[in-house]
Amino acid sequence: MEEAVRKVLKEQVDPVLSQHFGGSELTRIRDGVAYVRLTGACASCPSAQETIQDIVKDFVMGGVPGIKDVVLDTTVSEDLLDMARKILNHELKD
Repeated sequence: MEEAVRKVLKEQVDPVLSQHFGGSELTRIRDGVAYVRLTGACASCPSAQETIQDIVKDFVMGGVPGIKDVVLDTTVSEDLLDMARKILNHELKD
C-alpha cells in the first residue's frame, strides 16, 4: 500500500505541487490513514491544510484502495533536525 501511495504522490500530486515549487512525501500509513508531509514552498504555505484536503486527498484516496483518509504531517523531518543539531554544535562550515 505504501508503494501505491508513493506512486500516486510522485505521478499525480507532485506535478501539481511543483507548479508552486513544492512536493510531497509519505511519512507513514497507520490504520488506513496516509500521513503526508508537504515539501519545498508548500511546506510553509498557509494553505497547506487546504492543499491536503483539496488535492492530495482526492488523488490518494481515488487511486489507492484501502486508504480511508489523508492527513497533513506537520512533524519536523529528521533531516531538518540533523541540520539544526549540526548548527548548534558548530559542525557546519560556511
